[in-house]
Parts: sequence; structure tokens; C-alpha cells
Amino acid sequence: MISNNLAEALNRQMNNEFDAAQAYMAMAAHCEHENYGGFANFYLQQVEEERFHGMKIYNYLNDRGFHAKFTPTSEPQIHFESVLDTFEVALEQEKSVTRNFYELADLALEEKEHATISFLKWFLDEQVEEEATFDTHIQYLRRIGEDKNALFLYEKELGQRVFSPEE
Repeated sequence: MISNNLAEALNRQMNNEFDAAQAYMAMAAHCEHENYGGFANFYLQQVEEERFHGMKIYNYLNDRGFHAKFTPTSEPQIHFESVLDTFEVALEQEKSVTRNFYELADLALEEKEHATISFLKWFLDEQVEEEATFDTHIQYLRRIGEDKNALFLYEKELGQRVFSPEE
């Protein structure tokens, strides 16, 4: 049975996922403002992914008999130096999310809450993918540097991204 302590921690993480979605909205807005529609699309798809993550936790809490509680989202960073900067900030955000899930997993292990341990495994695996994705984009953008043609092609590629939830 999930303790109140673990349920509250899951609830905080649910809200963190919605905060992450808000942060990605701000990154999309920055990219759109700078006329980088492809990068904006990438972030808008990331918004959908974070909302999906939040809803997975929402559903889990409700399935386990707890009331999901929403808190106000925090104000996201809105000023960025460049598209590269948005990806660097996003990677740090994902690393923070990974640490949060590690703490949740530690708590679930401590409480021997096996169903929650199983549930959190999906998120731990997802975070490996998230960090790798942002790191790859950062490396590409650094290699591209000031090459406007390469940046155009890369932006066009990211503009094709469509979020498709996998369960």
C-alpha cells in the first residue's frame, strides 16, 4: 500500500512534469519569436510528452486511491541566448527530473512498495532517453555552429517531429 509520504512525493512529481511542460512552452515561444518554427515545433511536441508523463502519474495516483492535487506552475525561464541555449537549459531540466525520479524510486524501495517500483521503472528508462536526446541535439548544434545552411536543414528535420505516446 502506498504511504501518504510516497503519494505526496508522486503528487509533487506530477506537478513537476506539468512545470516542465510550461518550461518547454517558454522555449517554444522563444524559438517561434526568433523565427525558428522547426525548433518551436520540437518543443511543442516536448510539451505534449511532459503532459503525457504528468497524466501517467495522475492516473496512477487515482488508480491507487489517492487524490491528485495540482499546484500552480512555476514561472519558467523566458529569455535565452540562442537555440543552443534552450537545449542546454532543457538538458539541465531533464537531469533534475532524473534526480527526482531517483529519489522517488529510493523512497519506493525503502517502503517496499513494489507496484510503485514497477511503475517508476518506465520513467527511469524514459529519462535515459530524454537526457541522451538533448545531449545529441546539443552536440549537433555545436557542430553546426554558424553554418546557416546546416542549421536550416536541422531545423527543418526537427520541425517534422510528432509526439506519439508509447505505453
